[in-house]
Amino acid sequence: MAHPGVQVVNGQNNPDTITHLCRSLGISPTLTFHDVLSTTPDMLSHIPRPVNALILLADTPIYLATRSAVEPTIHLYAGSGPEEPVLWMRQTIGHACGLMAVLHVVLNLDSGKHVTGSELQALVKKAVELQPTERAELLYQSKFLEEAHMDAASQGCSIVPSPREDCGFHFVAFVRKEGKVWELNGGMNGPLLRGQLEGDLLSENGLEMTVNDFLQAAETVDHRGISIVAVSG
Repeated sequence: MAHPGVQVVNGQNNPDTITHLCRSLGISPTLTFHDVLSTTPDMLSHIPRPVNALILLADTPIYLATRSAVEPTIHLYAGSGPEEPVLWMRQTIGHACGLMAVLHVVLNLDSGKHVTGSELQALVKKAVELQPTERAELLYQSKFLEEAHMDAASQGCSIVPSPREDCGFHFVAFVRKEGKVWELNGGMNGPLLRGQLEGDLLSENGLEMTVNDFLQAAETVDHRGISIVAVSG
C-alpha cells in the first residue's frame, strides 16, 4: 500500500543532520541519506538503490499505536559474540535515540565496513564480545561518542535534543542484513526480526515489513509528525 504523504518533522530526522553526525564519527561517505517524502513509486524512484536501512522518527502517539502490543512480546536479549545475526545495543545514554538509530544502521550494514578505520571500528570489536549490559556501559563511557553527540547538538542538529528537552519522539532503525529485516531500537528488550526479504527496504514487501504500520497509524491518531530517511550505499 502506497502512502502519498508523510508529514515531515522539520529538522528532527533529515539527511543533513545524520550526515553531520556520521562525519563526526568518521563513518564512510559512501553511505548517503535521503528523505522519503512519500512512499509512492514515483517519489521512491528518485532515491539511489539499493536501500538496506531506514531510520524512522515517529511521534509518541504513532509509536504507541504500533508498538505498545509488540514490545511485551520481545524477549530480553542476552546475546553476544560474532555469531549473533545482528549487533543490538541497549540505550542507556539519555536523549540519544537518534544516535542509537545511526549506530544500529552503520554497525550492521555490510558487516560494519562503513566504520573501517574509525574509532567506531575499535569500539565495535570490543562491543561484539560483550553481554548487553556491559555493551551498553561501553557505549556510555565512550568519550568520542559523547563528543560527536554534543557536537551535533551544538550545530543545532535536533537529532540530538537538549538534555532539558523531552522531545516526545521515537527513533527506530530498520536494517536488512543477509536477507533478513531487523527492527533495532535500543529502548526495546532486544532486536526484532521482521522477516526474510529478497528486495530492498523500499520494495513493496520491504515497506510492509518496516514503516507501513507506522504510516497507517499516522492516518488515524493525532500527532506532530513522522519522518523517514533512507540509507543508500
